[in-house]
Amino acid sequence: MPQRHSKNNNDLAFFTYDEKRKLGYGTQRERLGKDSIKPFDVCSLCLKPFVSPLCCPKGHLFCKECILECLLSQKKDINRRLAAYAAQQKQEREEEEEKLMEQKARRLDAFDRQNHGAVPHYDGGGAAAEGKSGGGGGGFQGANSVKVTSYEEEALRNMKAFWLPSATPEAAAKVEAPCTATVCPEGKEKLKLKSLFPIRLTGLEGGTEYICPSCKVTLTNTHALVAVSTCGDVFCKKCAEEFVAADGLCLACNRACKARHLVPLQKGGTGFSGHDDRLEATDFKHLGSGSGLGLVRPATKT
Repeated sequence: MPQRHSKNNNDLAFFTYDEKRKLGYGTQRERLGKDSIKPFDVCSLCLKPFVSPLCCPKGHLFCKECILECLLSQKKDINRRLAAYAAQQKQEREEEEEKLMEQKARRLDAFDRQNHGAVPHYDGGGAAAEGKSGGGGGGFQGANSVKVTSYEEEALRNMKAFWLPSATPEAAAKVEAPCTATVCPEGKEKLKLKSLFPIRLTGLEGGTEYICPSCKVTLTNTHALVAVSTCGDVFCKKCAEEFVAADGLCLACNRACKARHLVPLQKGGTGFSGHDDRLEATDFKHLGSGSGLGLVRPATKT
């Protein structure tokens, strides 16, 4: 059975939807596999199995050394930005004071020119008589007494010639007032060192796997995990909601806790792996950048 003419017609002045789909044009979607998802027992910074893990209030896990180094580097960067901002504020104050001094000097010069620039000066009687007899320099000499200050020449000397590479004006880089709070490198929310708490995972003897202390099920990325912030024990979500939150007691260490102390642990993360339920990668393909595999049309039913 022949196919429809509308899909086989290729003499149009534009690409049809079917032709664009064959060329791989548009948003391509692909579901991420297991290798693209970060395991739950891996640090979000070094992407290695964590050592002395610490958890933030949002449930992101880090190695103790990694998160301390990250917060320390943020503190150093904040201090550097504060110093740059303080230097800029000081420079702006100095420029403002200098501008006020220049305005004051200009007002004084204008006052001096107004009072002494057009007033005629005459010498004594002998100089006047000598001027009459010899036709010398007696008479008006006000122009010679003017304090010569040419602002035009100064402006020309300091003018920024935009056509010369060496005299091209540059916009001053403004330094904004920095935020003094450290942030979580994964969730980007404000994070303090005292808000981190250590966690404890119950492991199998002689193995690298972890289990829930209550139901003894092996913990994997398919399970939703919950940590108790008061003691750090980790349970599966079902046990945490049905037993720990209901009884107000940790089943591993018998320490009192409340429902607000249960912190859901985040799975996945970083910019190179899937996170929680967002397990689909999307990428926009321009026209003509497809693989060409779409040209192979599946066999149609007769």
